[in-house]
Amino acid sequence: MKIEGIAVDIDGTITDDTRKICISAIESLRAAEEKGIPTIIVTGNVVNYAYAAEVLIGCSGGLVAENGGMIFKEGYNNNSVEILVNSEYIEKADLHLKEKLGENYNKHASHDNNYRATEIVFYKTIQRKAIEDALKDYEFLDELEIYDSGFALHVTDKRVNKGSSLRRLCEKNGISMENVMAIGDSENDEEFLKEAGIKIAVGNADDSLKEKSTYVCKNNFGDGVAEAIYKFALR
Repeated sequence: MKIEGIAVDIDGTITDDTRKICISAIESLRAAEEKGIPTIIVTGNVVNYAYAAEVLIGCSGGLVAENGGMIFKEGYNNNSVEILVNSEYIEKADLHLKEKLGENYNKHASHDNNYRATEIVFYKTIQRKAIEDALKDYEFLDELEIYDSGFALHVTDKRVNKGSSLRRLCEKNGISMENVMAIGDSENDEEFLKEAGIKIAVGNADDSLKEKSTYVCKNNFGDGVAEAIYKFALR
C-alpha cells in the first residue's frame, strides 16, 4: 500500500510521559515530508498548541485539534480554523459544570480552557464520575461525550471526534483515508485509527487500542512513531 498521509497524535505518542517531544519522532516525520508524504497532527490539545507543533516539526498536512472539534490547514478554508461542533452545547455545559462543581471546577479545570472553543477539559485530579454526576441533569446531555486522553478528561460534542474530522480534512485535501497511516496511544485515538488504512499503536498504548491496530510498535512513544514510519512509509 502506498502511504499518502501520516496522521499522528501528540501526547503519549510523539511525546513521552513527561510531554517532551522525542527527537526520533521529529526526524521520521520530517523524513516522510521529504519523501512527499504529508504529515497531519491529530490531538486533543488547543489549536494554537497544535499549530506550533505542526510548524516546528515541519508537518504540511494540516491539523485536527480539540479531539476533532476543529481542523486547520494552510490554504484551506481561507486559512481559517473550521469549527465542527455546535458550540452552544459546550458553552452551556461549561456554565452548568461551573454551577454544579463549584470550587471543584476551579480546582480541577484545565488552565487552557480559556483558549478552547469546542470542549471543556479537566485534569485527572478529578474523578470522571464526579463530572458525569454533575452533568446528569444537563439538558443537552445526550449531545455530549467524555474522553479520557490519558492526560486529561475532555467533555466534547459526541457528533464529532478525531476520526470524523481527520476524514473531513483528508477528503477536502485529496487524500484517501485508505492510504493514511494513523498513529496513537490512548482511548481518544481509537476513532481516527479506525478511519485509517493502517492503524498503529505505539508500544505504550492502551491495550484497547492495541487490539484494534494493524501493527503494535515494539518501541514506546516517539521511538514507536519512528519505527512505524520507517517500516511502512519509508521502506
